[in-house]
Amino acid sequence: MNYKILGDSDCPLVQISLLSDETVKLERGAMAYIVDAELEGKMNSSKKGLGGVIGAIGRSITSGESMFITHARGTSDRGVIGIAPPIPGKIHCLKVDGTKQYRLNTGAFLACDSSVDYIMKSQNIGKAFFGGTGGLFVMETQGSGDILVSAFGDILALNVTPDRPVTVDNEHVVAWDASLDYNIRVASGTFGFTTGEGLVNEFHGSGAILIQTRNIHNLADALRPFLPTSSSN
Repeated sequence: MNYKILGDSDCPLVQISLLSDETVKLERGAMAYIVDAELEGKMNSSKKGLGGVIGAIGRSITSGESMFITHARGTSDRGVIGIAPPIPGKIHCLKVDGTKQYRLNTGAFLACDSSVDYIMKSQNIGKAFFGGTGGLFVMETQGSGDILVSAFGDILALNVTPDRPVTVDNEHVVAWDASLDYNIRVASGTFGFTTGEGLVNEFHGSGAILIQTRNIHNLADALRPFLPTSSSN
């Protein structure tokens, strides 16, 4: 993928250059501008016909993602598309291939090469019950190429080693090496009430976790007292 990250560090935009007939896949609604290229909405499934419709519906139910995905195709060798995530924060490129794949938290996906896709991997009941990462299923990349993910705030990488597992708040996880194992548990006390923390992911093995430095649900809670209600004048 031939791309540039433009704008300031807090509210960037990605500009992708496209050759004639070159295609990239985008999160639905991410397009900011387009030149010498065209958009087409397709079912979010690698299958065609009725199987594709059922697969797209299944992805939507299990992952929280839209059942449609946008394809941008260059109509000349000077095609350009600008895309932006819905919330302010950093954008990061993950390189995937036969030896390196990632799992993505809900809402992290922004765009990818046409040679990259994701599948839904089942989780055990414990992870699904507590998880903010897709319920009974979680997104796992496949193929080879680039995939762009976005975060609320900055993106930091944490390294996990067999002798040093890493625990991350559910709401701060963006993506992690697919080779890592993880458990979802209560941070402390009874449902985390004693520390103010809730559910956390404890990662084991060897690999990296990408985290976001801000939590959008904490922001919503901080703003709620200042928002007008139906009883306000």
